Amino acid sequence: MTTISTSEFVGACKTYLAQAWNQIVESQSTDGPTVEPLSEHPDLAANIRACLTSKIKTYHYVLPTQLLAKAVDHSLNAQSLQVAHDTAGSFDARTIAHEVIVPFDQANYRVLGGSPEPYVNNPVRVPAITSNYQAQQKNKNDWSKLITVLDAVQKADDPNFTQIVFEQVLLEVYKLLSNVHVIYPTPNRISLSISQSLLEEFLSTASGGERMEAVCTALFQTIAQEFGIFDTVNRHKVNAADASTGMLADIECLLDGEVVLLIEVKDRSLRLVQLDSKLDQARSRQITELLFLTKKGAETDEEESTEIAQRVQSEFASGQNIYITSFPDFAVGVLILFGERGRRAFVLKIGAELDRVNAGISHRRAWSQLLKTV
Repeated sequence: MTTISTSEFVGACKTYLAQAWNQIVESQSTDGPTVEPLSEHPDLAANIRACLTSKIKTYHYVLPTQLLAKAVDHSLNAQSLQVAHDTAGSFDARTIAHEVIVPFDQANYRVLGGSPEPYVNNPVRVPAITSNYQAQQKNKNDWSKLITVLDAVQKADDPNFTQIVFEQVLLEVYKLLSNVHVIYPTPNRISLSISQSLLEEFLSTASGGERMEAVCTALFQTIAQEFGIFDTVNRHKVNAADASTGMLADIECLLDGEVVLLIEVKDRSLRLVQLDSKLDQARSRQITELLFLTKKGAETDEEESTEIAQRVQSEFASGQNIYITSFPDFAVGVLILFGERGRRAFVLKIGAELDRVNAGISHRRAWSQLLKTV
């Protein structure tokens, strides 16, 4: 190990972990397929998943701890658990586990299992993660998988490979978070200004439409509950093609089994080509009410805005009602009509909708954290 002090090494590990985790979270919060760091080593990735979900909770902490230390200081032996391990690069892994990985686990809904001191448990009270100590393990199969991953890193002797394997570990942890139950601490009273502030802050982060659709769906679910003008509000998962779901728009509001309002949610401004496409679909089902909710209203380009306004006017003459408004403008009047009870029901439904479609953990956590500030 380098000559820096233990406290300095712990600090370096915390910094490295925070940066690596933020990169994973950001990469998973954007549209597009997931890029697997170990895409060329699927067997190794499978072993990592097995270790992180082992019945032996202690094993969940091993790969994050050992690989983090190795990533920060390449001279360390990733398989070493104790300084007493008779090999070059041996170190005290327990310190990194308890001072770095445990706080990370607690900050992320105890996704690894919530153990406060995992490295004092029997499975890792041995000098190293090697076959020499396999006989002492209750779960010999998963111990073997830990060895396989760490042995691959040690034999490669390549800092870049260590980093890639560690990134795969973090990605698998992120995937596990999708199954973690997030608590939404909704206050008993919610004023108009507080509800507006919550929505403004939550929707300020780009999410590929994920947050906007969840909020809009919850709003219309609450409208249906409070005013009875709809009896069902349907929504598919964001980024699913309308045709593949059998739906004509992002959100459909039904009354007595018939679609009475189509709602398109736009994270950006509305374009004329988008309006025309959705209009054709509405006509095909004789649905006359079509609402576009966006962050900014219609397209800001003056020429296209004029064309959109003209199209709305001409369609009205033919019996088609098209409404285009920004979500904040639309929501404020509805939130007033909801009253305090309705506003709280609306806020509760946002969390429920995020859970229902299994929204990205970053979006669910963000909503939870915002509610804690009220």
